[in-house]
Amino acid sequence: MNFKESKAIYLQIADRISDEILLGHYPEEERIPSVREYAAIVEVNANTTMRSFDYLQSQNIIYNKRGIGYFVSSGAKELIRSLRRDVFLKEEVNYFFHQLATLNISADELSAMYQEYIHKNSNCRID
Repeated sequence: MNFKESKAIYLQIADRISDEILLGHYPEEERIPSVREYAAIVEVNANTTMRSFDYLQSQNIIYNKRGIGYFVSSGAKELIRSLRRDVFLKEEVNYFFHQLATLNISADELSAMYQEYIHKNSNCRID
């Protein structure tokens, strides 16, 4: 996995696991790989992966069955979408609109770009 310097590695791993939940790789109420297995997948120290799992557990996205492993919580997909939507609306949209205004990009231009994006990426929708 290629990591960005602008965000903590454990949060990037948590985002990846959340993406995999959204994409259906790990269904709700099903087991996910162990901390060691996942550390090997993303090629990081098991302690970093453990921190990711702890974070996801604190967000109620996964839970631990002692001695068995970690499982995806019921309702995890909707919870992930809700959390991401809140962050997106609070942080990303404000910056995005600032850039639109600074660069003098019109609503019509933006709409055309968005329609083109949807057309080109229609196969990447996450249910």
